[in-house]
Amino acid sequence: MHDFCFTIPYGLALVGGGLFGFIQKGSTASLAGGVGTGLLLILAGYFSLSAFGKRKNSYLALAIEILCAGALTLIMGQRYLQTSKIMPAGIIAGLSGLMTLFYLFKLATGGNHIPAKAD
Repeated sequence: MHDFCFTIPYGLALVGGGLFGFIQKGSTASLAGGVGTGLLLILAGYFSLSAFGKRKNSYLALAIEILCAGALTLIMGQRYLQTSKIMPAGIIAGLSGLMTLFYLFKLATGGNHIPAKAD
């Protein structure tokens, strides 16, 4: 599975969650954190998809993905430990933890698998 297949939907979910948090509670932290991180991940996913279309890997995109997902895991994990609220802190911490592991796996295995060119 390619990283952009998960990164773009993950980014969209963060953008949606950030907007929802802002609309429901007026939380500018949700707006800045969710939308900002989500847009950065969508951009990284786009870079990875573009590189894949050129039959290359984008390690810059993978680094951005690891940093964003890792930061969200730590920040939201701490918030969950302080508040014990599953929504949104626990969900985002868990999802971001899984995404961080996926991105580290992709890094360890050499990025996106580029199929051999058909003759």
